[in-house]
Amino acid sequence: MDKQESHRWEVYDRYGNKIYMTAERWQHAVESRPWLVDYHEQALATLRQGRRKQDPLSPRKYKYYWPCPELLPDFNHLVVIVLMEETTDAQGQIISNNYAVNVWAVFIYGRR
Repeated sequence: MDKQESHRWEVYDRYGNKIYMTAERWQHAVESRPWLVDYHEQALATLRQGRRKQDPLSPRKYKYYWPCPELLPDFNHLVVIVLMEETTDAQGQIISNNYAVNVWAVFIYGRR
């Protein structure tokens, strides 16, 4: 694994959850959506400041939304999908493993 593949960015969301995005997941997002390549910092800001919505069918999955006017006229928000997981270590401590799995953009009507 080269240095790029092992890199990850860690942030805290507005609710105090530590979330990370790996270089591999970011590369996956931009391979499907190459026009997002210059929006990495905005994707991290989406995790830090965005509002989230829990998936009703998969309670550990959340969609984080944040306005991104630079994407107009086609889109106006970034969306980052995060999986929230918890495990328990040998001492009974809860360990969080929250990670971004994908990034894309949407147009939300009525919002700028």
